[in-house]
Amino acid sequence: MSTHREITRVSVSTLKERKESGEKIAMITAYDYPTAAIVDSAGVDIILVGDSLGMVVLGYETTLPVTMEEMLHHTKAVARATHRAMVVGDMPFMSYQGDPNEALKNAARFLKEAGAQAVKIEGGAEFADVVAKMSKTGIPVMGHLGLTPQSVHQLGGYKVQGRTSVAAEKILKDAQALEAAGAFALVLECIPAALAEEITAALAIPTIGIGGGAHCDGQVLVLHDMLGMFERFTPKFVKKYANIGEQMGKAVAQYVREVKEGKFPSAEHSFVK
Repeated sequence: MSTHREITRVSVSTLKERKESGEKIAMITAYDYPTAAIVDSAGVDIILVGDSLGMVVLGYETTLPVTMEEMLHHTKAVARATHRAMVVGDMPFMSYQGDPNEALKNAARFLKEAGAQAVKIEGGAEFADVVAKMSKTGIPVMGHLGLTPQSVHQLGGYKVQGRTSVAAEKILKDAQALEAAGAFALVLECIPAALAEEITAALAIPTIGIGGGAHCDGQVLVLHDMLGMFERFTPKFVKKYANIGEQMGKAVAQYVREVKEGKFPSAEHSFVK
């Protein structure tokens, strides 16, 4: 008799149940096989293969240069490592903003080729038709409002959004439009906590905050930020849970010293026969 216990992957229905029960949703980014395996086994609900990889993995100044092929490459690696978490592929700049049919094809590639269970796009009501087209085709779509990094030049930098009553009202209406179009969840980035709380209460779908305060239905952080592995800048909303970058630097420096001094390899790490 088989003793194998099947692992149930987090789904759109799971996340809806989380919202209804009040259980918070934990989401984090990952971009490769080993880190995805670690965060999956740690119990996260959603792994976002974010286009943030352009900055924290590939060294670009912004997320704008990231291509579909780069996103698919990294999403495939993450999908191979995961068994429990929902894998969401981040659609890069200009992969969905143009021809709706091309947007649909690009979204489908994340599911067909890369093994993701959903995609994420940035933008509000102006992309409701795209979200609806994807959703009706069977592609789960996560929205992203507030600070949308792909619009960094238009926004004038990485700034908190929705501070005025007019701006706040627009974000709320965008959130409602995306929900009506079929989005299954929304990321709310860098908006006032009170606005995020209002949006969360107004929607039946889960909200995932990143700089959106404690009243969202869940939270997301970039893995390299929370582990101290990206030192170019640290957003206010990031809590560093470890400083892996510093530990890696010390480990490699010790290795270099031991090689130079002839201490490595020792007999313990050598073959006699």
